[in-house]
Amino acid sequence: MRLRKATALTASAVALALAATACGGGDDEGGDGGGGGEIVIGIKFDQPGLGLMNPDGDYVGFDVDVATYIAGELGYEPDQIVFEEAPSPERENLLSRGDVDMIVASYSISEEREERVDFAGPYFLAHQDLLVRADYEVPDEEAINDMTLCSVSGSTSAANVQRDFAPDAALEEYNTYSECLTGLENGAIDALTTDDSILAGYAAQETHQGKFALAGLQLSDEYYGVGLPKDSEDLDAVNEAITAMVEDGSWDQFVEEHFGPAGYEPEPAPEIGARP
Repeated sequence: MRLRKATALTASAVALALAATACGGGDDEGGDGGGGGEIVIGIKFDQPGLGLMNPDGDYVGFDVDVATYIAGELGYEPDQIVFEEAPSPERENLLSRGDVDMIVASYSISEEREERVDFAGPYFLAHQDLLVRADYEVPDEEAINDMTLCSVSGSTSAANVQRDFAPDAALEEYNTYSECLTGLENGAIDALTTDDSILAGYAAQETHQGKFALAGLQLSDEYYGVGLPKDSEDLDAVNEAITAMVEDGSWDQFVEEHFGPAGYEPEPAPEIGARP
């Protein structure tokens, strides 16, 4: 499917299409610029602050707002967006199979991934850190080698541990960060390691406040990009949408809403085309 930026002409077409299908099916797959179809976007369902599915079925978080903004710039109304869960190990597969049109899911850009998918952006810069129990201290980076860590299968965080900064650490890999968090709470692991943006979201949850703390280590630079199918024709349009989001102040608004309560202050929005 080719996504197209909305224009006055497409907006008129959308209105006519919606009127014509108000009493009908309207479940076409993959519309052009929102012309009566849907856009399917992969997000995380279990990352507080970034992408979280509430018990009532609503989706909230920074990535959700970014995805909704981009879709709007491409001509899609919120009710034309279908959110699909995008677990870390499956993101490239979801794009290559055509299960989703794009992925906005704390998706760090890497050379290895760029061999299989395209990335628009980046739209966010995070740093890998550790989440530990509140009474647990990590004196320095070297001490990580003596710890049992948990991360998510297929994530850059898991790869970074043994390749870059803690080759002797014991590493447990689960499918979701929520599983890691359970292990951290019951003492089965010493730390959950992933991006500080994700960790801040968990630490700020009402049920976790006071239990966990970030170690405050900047172990890597993680540039979040919007994942697109390889050789996508929509790369420029998505980059334009990200630029508009930053320039009109929406990016700052999303940051304050979702990260402000955690006391987490992220880096300024990175330049389009920046890479690790």
